[in-house]
Amino acid sequence: MQTRAGSARLEGFRAVVPAGGAGTRLWPVSRRGAPKFLQDLDGSGRTLLQATADRLEPLTGPDGVLVVTGAAHEEAVRAQLPGLGAGQVLAEPSPRDSMAAIGLAAAVLREREGDVVLGSFAADHVITDVPAFHDAVTQGVAAARAGYVATVGIVPTSPATGFGYVHLGEALGVDGAPQGRRVRSFTEKPDAATARAYLDAGEHLWNAGMFLVRAQVLLEHLAVQRPALHDGLCAVAAAWDTPQRGEVLQRTWPGLERIAIDHAIAEPVAAAGGVAVVPGTFGWDDVGDFASLATLLDRTADPDGGARVVGPGHVVQVDVDGGLVVPAGGRTVALVGVEDLVVVDTPDALLVTTRAQAQRVRAVVDRLQEAGREDLL
Repeated sequence: MQTRAGSARLEGFRAVVPAGGAGTRLWPVSRRGAPKFLQDLDGSGRTLLQATADRLEPLTGPDGVLVVTGAAHEEAVRAQLPGLGAGQVLAEPSPRDSMAAIGLAAAVLREREGDVVLGSFAADHVITDVPAFHDAVTQGVAAARAGYVATVGIVPTSPATGFGYVHLGEALGVDGAPQGRRVRSFTEKPDAATARAYLDAGEHLWNAGMFLVRAQVLLEHLAVQRPALHDGLCAVAAAWDTPQRGEVLQRTWPGLERIAIDHAIAEPVAAAGGVAVVPGTFGWDDVGDFASLATLLDRTADPDGGARVVGPGHVVQVDVDGGLVVPAGGRTVALVGVEDLVVVDTPDALLVTTRAQAQRVRAVVDRLQEAGREDLL
C-alpha cells in the first residue's frame, strides 16, 4: 500500500516513540512540565513530537505508532496527537531510562500482536529529507526481520564530539538492506582528535539512537543480558491490558533497573556480531543545546549575520553577528554589538550565554535543583 508521502507502508512494523527527558541544556525553554519534545523549536508549526509522528505514520499507518512517556505528560501527548487510540500511549509511573521504555513497548506489542518488528525513534529529534529517512528505516526493518538488532547511523558531516559513534564492519548481505553493514562496536562521545580521525577514516557513523528489531529477538537478548529487567517488563506487559495493570506496576516498576538500551543490548550484542547498521544520509540533529538549535534556524534579521529568533516577540538587533534569541518573556529584547550570544527571555527566568558555552546550561539546572528552586525546573 502506498501512503500519501509515496513511501511504502511496512506491514508488521510498529514505531515506538520514547518521549521523555527534561532537555536540561535547553532550559529555561524546556522544563520538566513542558520538555522539548512538546515544543515547536524549529518554527515548523509542529512540535518535535508531532513531527516525529508525522514522518513515522506513512510507514506504519495511523494505528502503528506507540508513544512511551511519563504519566505526567500523558495528557499533553494525547492532546498533541489526538489520533492516537487508547492503547497507543504507554504511561510510565517514573523514568527508568530507554531500555525499560523500549522493552516495555516490545513486551506489550508481543502480547498484543506477536513477533512484530518495532523501531524506536526519539520524540525530540529534527530530521530533514524524510524520503531518505524512510529508505533507511525500510532497510533497517529488512535487517531486523533477518534477526539482527538494526540501527540507523548518520553519515557524519563534521568531527562532532557531542555524539556517539558506530564502527562499521563488513557488508551485511541481507535482501532488502543493500547498504546494511555489521557493527563492530559503539563508542561514547570521543575527544576532538578521535572524532577527527573517525571522520577522516570514513568507517564511523553518528549513533542516532534509532533501533529496529523483532520484539521476540529484543526480549530474548534482554533475558540473557538483563534477566531481572526482562522478567519485570514481561510481568508488567502481561497485565497492561487488564484490570491488574496498576497493581503490577506499583509492585514491579520502581525496582526495574535504570539503563540505556545502548549499554543493555546494543554494545554486548554488537560484540557478538548481532547488530547491523544502515547509513542515513538525511539531515539529523538531536537539538541537544541552544548552539545546535541555532544551526537549524533560518536567519530572521540581517542576512549577513544577525541572530536567529525563535518564536514570536520583539527583537531589536544592531551590529549583531550570529547567536540566538528566544523572546518569550513579553518584553522587547535588544542586542547591540555582540557575537554568537544566546539570550532566552521567559516570564520567570532569563538566560544569557554564548553558543560556545551552550553545553554548560545544564549546570544551571543542577544549581537550581540544589537550591530547591523546583518552581524553575
